Amino acid sequence: MKLPPLPSLRAFESAARNENFRQAAAELGMTPAAVSQHVRSLEDWLGVSLFERRARGVRLTPAGREFGKAVTAGFGTIAAAAERLTAGARSRTVRLACLPSVVTHWLAPRLPRFRAAHPDIQVAISYAAGAKTASEAAADLLIQHGTRPDTGAVPILSGATRPTCAPVYLHRRGPISDPRELLEADLLHDESPAAWRRWFAEGGLESPREAGPIFADFNLLLSSLTAGLGVALCPTALIADELSKGKLEILFDRPTDVEKAYWLTEAASLSPEAVLMRDWLLAEAAVAIPPDG
Repeated sequence: MKLPPLPSLRAFESAARNENFRQAAAELGMTPAAVSQHVRSLEDWLGVSLFERRARGVRLTPAGREFGKAVTAGFGTIAAAAERLTAGARSRTVRLACLPSVVTHWLAPRLPRFRAAHPDIQVAISYAAGAKTASEAAADLLIQHGTRPDTGAVPILSGATRPTCAPVYLHRRGPISDPRELLEADLLHDESPAAWRRWFAEGGLESPREAGPIFADFNLLLSSLTAGLGVALCPTALIADELSKGKLEILFDRPTDVEKAYWLTEAASLSPEAVLMRDWLLAEAAVAIPPDG
């Protein structure tokens, strides 16, 4: 298949559609002289005049008008096919908005299984940033933490927290066998001391007067916890791996925050790929620690 040079075709198509070399130049980001040169090269290649050059501009010849329609239609067909292909590629991406703690301690260790089962699906993970709905997060799926959202949310992990520490902390401080001994322990807080106050109150104890360090991010808290800095109320569902490996241990099984969970919400319309991701998340959560209460 012998075709005219593509740059000359592009210049001609724009010039023919606008019937103006200056407008074509502005559209293509080149000079009017360059457009004119490309058109002249195409005319030489075809052996046909496509424009009549006049003092006040150019005008398509009958052959130029007919050829212009064909080239525009051809470019339109190519553009439409490219759009269909790129739309298909975009639909293979699933956008998941999530809390960093969930990604780090629950999703990331499991994600290779999804990739192995669906290697053609790309998962784009973003920070939830306080979003309450998937649309607010510009995502297909959203995992958020807290009490039950208003509508359309499914609990996938328990948010219940329990007193947790690293063995190295107990080795340095000594064993803790009674909840009252926590009043003298180094307490670490996730965002605020409120959770510890609830835990003590639910056990009929007064909170200690001195508050320990407060961490704005659960990952920071967990790093300090595993380093042996103290005791923290941790969501048991997120630290299953650390517990199984002996990096952390639960001191007392009585939980607080049992009304909280990690909730999965979805956009109003999901692609088949997003549906696969949603169902996979639910299946993975089904074999995790079930929600408390």
